[in-house]
Amino acid sequence: MKKIIYLSTLLICLTTLKVSAQITLSAEVRPRTEFRNGFKTLTDQSKDPALFTEQRSRLYLDYASEAIKVRVSFQDIRIWGESPQIFKQENGKAFINEAWGQYYLNPVYSVKVGRQIISYDNERILGGLEWAQQGRRHDAMLLMYEGLENNTKLHVGLAYNQDSDVPEPAFLQAPGASFYNVNGNYKTMQYGWFNKTSKTSSLSLIAMNNGYQNADSTVSQKQTLGFTGHTGLSGVKIGGDFYYQTGKQGQRSISAVLAGINATFKTKVTPLTFGVEYISGDNDPTGSKITSFSPDFGTNHAHNGFMDYFYVGPQNGAVGVTDMYFKTSFNVAGGALKMNIHEFLTGSTQTGNDGAKLDKAMGTEIDLVFIKKLKGGVLWHLGYSQMFATDTMQALRGGDKTSIQNWAWTMITFSPTLFTSEK
Repeated sequence: MKKIIYLSTLLICLTTLKVSAQITLSAEVRPRTEFRNGFKTLTDQSKDPALFTEQRSRLYLDYASEAIKVRVSFQDIRIWGESPQIFKQENGKAFINEAWGQYYLNPVYSVKVGRQIISYDNERILGGLEWAQQGRRHDAMLLMYEGLENNTKLHVGLAYNQDSDVPEPAFLQAPGASFYNVNGNYKTMQYGWFNKTSKTSSLSLIAMNNGYQNADSTVSQKQTLGFTGHTGLSGVKIGGDFYYQTGKQGQRSISAVLAGINATFKTKVTPLTFGVEYISGDNDPTGSKITSFSPDFGTNHAHNGFMDYFYVGPQNGAVGVTDMYFKTSFNVAGGALKMNIHEFLTGSTQTGNDGAKLDKAMGTEIDLVFIKKLKGGVLWHLGYSQMFATDTMQALRGGDKTSIQNWAWTMITFSPTLFTSEK
């Protein structure tokens, strides 16, 4: 924590210098209090609900000139009370959130390199995961074309990850030095993203390859290919996406699908969105082929219900899901009340302990979120969600479906600009 204080002081001093560029110093303080009683998976009478407050605190330094942009951001994540009030040292969670530089070859071509958010479209495949207090970051290089006149963008991303299990300089030449042992992360990544927009439509294409380290020192390659887009049709906004995964994971080949479609109707009172999304599961997890789709680097909290029963952490495994949903919002008390209703079915055939096929219906989730802007640009959220689970959900997840399964939370976000220099 001391390092952040020292660096913050230095950054503030630097902003007093007259430079031919724009320097901005900003901050974010975001505490969120949660009551969890069936969040992510079913609870039962043997478990007590959880009540806690987790806080994210960030400091941003942005530098922009005609030729370059640079961002350095520090953050601290902690649960209230986890550290003593009086201490000389602690197991801190303060670290660099972002640290990247972007060099402009000209107004439309640039190179961006460093620790950064990689987020596109509805964040289904690549997202910043900013709902989570820690967020998601990549150490990568991006080659970017962004033509404002023709509303066209093309990004190519590259990454090669290595860990520091052997200290320098022996690490560079030690036996097994190229073995990557950070669980859940890719060893290599390459992707291309293309986007074309007009006044009423948008279309994005993505092709991504990820290399994962195997225990036998080989590397498995998995590819994700697909598109997402939307267009206006007779006053109705039609959106959809389709992604296919192929390649290998260990000795198993991959063939998996995500597909969705939705329609939004404007009314005099509120917009109404109806949609369905299918994410394939695996009928036989022991077979030679993986048929369960994995949205590895998306912001999965934004999809398939806010209670995070699906694809947040290890949740849902190889089951898959068919999500039929209805979404709307209302202007209430100077803010917006958003309501989402999800009906969840399995995305594959599942059997119980007795070998009989389980019914596909897993449960219904209702999400309510009230959002209001307060004075000074402060943003307040208040949310409540409830899951009505079925026998199938209980068979797959355990717990007790007859117990109340709910989640309530409130979050306030302060995002002040502390200093902006004259350009």
